[in-house]
Amino acid sequence: MLSGRILIVDDDAAIRTVVREALRRGGHVVETAGSIAEMRRAIGSFAPDVLVTDVMLPDGDGLDMVPDLAARYPDLPVIVLSARNTLATAVRATEQGAFEYLPKPFDLDELGRAVVGALSGRANRGNSEDGDGQAHDLPLIGRSPAMQQVYRTIARVVSNDLTVLILGESGTGKELVARAIHDLGPRSRHPFVPVNMAAIPRELIESELFGHERGAFTGAAQRTAGRFEQAAGGTLFLDEIGDMPLEAQTRLLRVLQEGEFTTVGGARHIKADVRVIAATNKDIERLVAEGGFREDLYYRLNVVPVRLPALRQRMEDVGELARHFLDRAAADGLPRKTLDDAGVERLLQHGWPGNVRELENLMRRLAALVREERIGAAAIGMQLGTSIAIEAGPAIENDGGLSGSVELHLTRYFASFGRDLPPDGLYERLLAEIEPPLLRIALAASKGNQIRAARLLGINRNTLRKKLTERGIDPSASRRNG
Repeated sequence: MLSGRILIVDDDAAIRTVVREALRRGGHVVETAGSIAEMRRAIGSFAPDVLVTDVMLPDGDGLDMVPDLAARYPDLPVIVLSARNTLATAVRATEQGAFEYLPKPFDLDELGRAVVGALSGRANRGNSEDGDGQAHDLPLIGRSPAMQQVYRTIARVVSNDLTVLILGESGTGKELVARAIHDLGPRSRHPFVPVNMAAIPRELIESELFGHERGAFTGAAQRTAGRFEQAAGGTLFLDEIGDMPLEAQTRLLRVLQEGEFTTVGGARHIKADVRVIAATNKDIERLVAEGGFREDLYYRLNVVPVRLPALRQRMEDVGELARHFLDRAAADGLPRKTLDDAGVERLLQHGWPGNVRELENLMRRLAALVREERIGAAAIGMQLGTSIAIEAGPAIENDGGLSGSVELHLTRYFASFGRDLPPDGLYERLLAEIEPPLLRIALAASKGNQIRAARLLGINRNTLRKKLTERGIDPSASRRNG
């Protein structure tokens, strides 16, 4: 393992001690400083190989000094530590030329790896020295470890044109991430054009993306520019890319490979001067394995993956998000409300199947309907209705039997979208969710006997076999488990 001379700058003596001892155990020579003034003196006398500094120091901002240090000591990588665990800090650290940004509280092993990486010369400094003031308007909220990783990935890709693939459940904020990458990057003065692939009829996808010439097909009365042309110089966001049909995938792959395209019915090659960001809520690796998505296109899109956590995986962010949405509702003209601690606790009891979108819609609904200025657990419980009973699983009790239980689930699912409707194709998506467990349970109850399972389900054996194949279910597993 590489070792070197490390200078630690932090006004907290306890942190200096812990970091110093951890790095010394890793074989490094370590000195510490408690301020920018002490840091400058130490650099001259100690000549560190790596500088590790906090942002908030008694005599200034640790990030503000990074460009000056880069000019004076171009071979000195800087690792920034900060309790301001926001996307703004991560982006600003990258813009100022920091080698790495680690949010507090940080993992000592992770810091050790960052130090070794800096010593090995794998610095990737940004060129901008402008920590602009737009960061406070960034849309991504949350200080959880899961979101810190998202912020750091975004910070590393904003200044280049690498293709990004955003993965995450519906409602996690994939378009917000795409917009943040666009707004913080060099293409921000040009258009950001989102396209929902699931909302376009398959026969119109090529015309929608690449445009068409007059007379290219029935009804094409004039030339129409496609989304690639509309996004010229900017960013094209291809949402729900997993729903793109294979024939359109082939055309998109060719554009990404060659950097140009032709309109439908056209012969002139047009340069594709866009950054492509794609997103999906589907298991795209499984789609590739099943032949539903081109493997070569997947690798073209998946240059930099950004995996967004579900809200249930970052529950420590719920309170901050909820208050942010109440503030935004007030800015939109709804009554200003506050959220008390009991209200936050009630929010933490919910499973959030609709993710951040569901939380935002709930807070707007509360802002509009609750008369009191402070929102507590009772008001939230009334709006969430029967959600706790639904989340409890098998112990559901209602007068409607199985039909009533399903209706409750679906009502809650629709409510998570607020005034919007869920994406089209709900019937097939429901079948895809319901059929596999139903088939597995029927097989298990029949101890793997397909004739009995088919009779139990009320279908013939050939239909059962076909469904097992379509859903990728191994019938022999039921015999083994039985």
